[in-house]
Amino acid sequence: MTVNGEIYNHLKLRELLAVEYEFKTKSDCEVIIPLYLQYGQDFIHLLDGKFSFALYDGINDTYLVARDPIGVTSLYQGWAKDGSLWFASELKALHQDCEKIEPFEPGTGYSSTTGKFRWYTPVWWDEDAPLPTKDADHTVLREALEAAVLKRLMTDVPYGVLLSGGLDSSLIASIVCRNANKKVENDEKSGPWWSPRVHSFSVGLPGAPDLKYAAQVAEFLGTIHHEYHFSVQEGLDAIRDVISHLETYDVTTIRASTPMYLLTRKIKATGVKMVLSGEGADEVFGGYLYFHQAPSPAEFHRETVQRVKNLHLSDCLRAHKSTMAWGVEARTPLLDKAFLDVAMTLTPDSKFCAGGRIEKHVLRAAFDTKDRPYLPDSILWRQKEQFSDGVGYSWIDSLREWASGQVTDAEFKAAEIRFPFNTPATKEAYFYRGVFAELFPQQTCSLTVKKWIPRTDWGCPTDPSGRAQKGHNDAYCGSPEPLSKKQKMN
Repeated sequence: MTVNGEIYNHLKLRELLAVEYEFKTKSDCEVIIPLYLQYGQDFIHLLDGKFSFALYDGINDTYLVARDPIGVTSLYQGWAKDGSLWFASELKALHQDCEKIEPFEPGTGYSSTTGKFRWYTPVWWDEDAPLPTKDADHTVLREALEAAVLKRLMTDVPYGVLLSGGLDSSLIASIVCRNANKKVENDEKSGPWWSPRVHSFSVGLPGAPDLKYAAQVAEFLGTIHHEYHFSVQEGLDAIRDVISHLETYDVTTIRASTPMYLLTRKIKATGVKMVLSGEGADEVFGGYLYFHQAPSPAEFHRETVQRVKNLHLSDCLRAHKSTMAWGVEARTPLLDKAFLDVAMTLTPDSKFCAGGRIEKHVLRAAFDTKDRPYLPDSILWRQKEQFSDGVGYSWIDSLREWASGQVTDAEFKAAEIRFPFNTPATKEAYFYRGVFAELFPQQTCSLTVKKWIPRTDWGCPTDPSGRAQKGHNDAYCGSPEPLSKKQKMN
């Protein structure tokens, strides 16, 4: 078996084994082999974690391939001219040998005997399914996220937390700090074995909004905080490498992944090998500012489902590939299977943020405790700031201006001729597409990318920046008064 992943319940899974099997390593992923010997391909739903694996059965000359529920780890499938089928964790491993390549769908498997099958089928997965009717229980929601964080502290390496100062990463950091002395690995020894305090990491241009709020959270939680300042030029110099690692030309993914790529290089230098991150909350709870334009709770819910199902094409690329480029692993508690079973089955009314209610209010309220608060109000009720904006408004502004300057008017005018699929709508997008085409010239590679844009049919602009949405306090289209806490909770 070749595998990339973390199986958080591997110790419990060992207790299910009835077959004789001698473990050869201490890897949490090795349990997949005896599970296969016992159950055949019908064991994958038992795995709790993130993973992409290919298992070869030498006795029966068969193989089995599978990917985790949401696609946190990467996996591609390719077809060569000779009829052979290929699988790899990176596009660059396939594009010179395969005439057709597709992302391997999350929550699915492929057996050489039975073909493709879906093993992850939660009740909320189908966008056309009846709307959820479960009322929000703040205690249940809070405990589900805490459990998701705790299981991800299974580690025998130095770890830390990514901290932007926004709601999502700050909540994860707060929960980690509360549970850092509860080890679930390292022979069940109690206490953090490599440092008495949690390390937190933030990145931004000097004076960036995220740096200010991340420092407030770090002081509140008592973390050992590492603040990294990057320059616009450093970011521009890294763009080509970022596109190569991410294997996408999507504008918002590149904008946001470049600072994370630069930050992870610094994290690697500290010796930290694993970080917990806050990806997923905006998809699960409708946290992007364009969700304020949703015409109804039903449409709001269906959009969250679609966003979660497409995470492997956007934020999971940022969380996984921009960190693994430097050998650092990112873990995402908000995409935990059990947590999603709670959060994605809440009634749409409990998440709906139109009419003056702040985005992700149900998540904020769940952690708005009077005794032993998780976060200061200034963080818990801070307006959504997309990562690519929060690292410094001049990052996107400068990036857009620079990238546009690399493309002539004549080139952009002929964009549809050169790129008939996913035709770039701006010079910035054209530039990224051009770099991608140099690295991955085959047309099938371009088909693996899905552009992340807000819902234009809701009246939203196509620019993915949060500042392009009229609800942003520093919006391109105006500067509305920020909401009071009373308005936020209504």
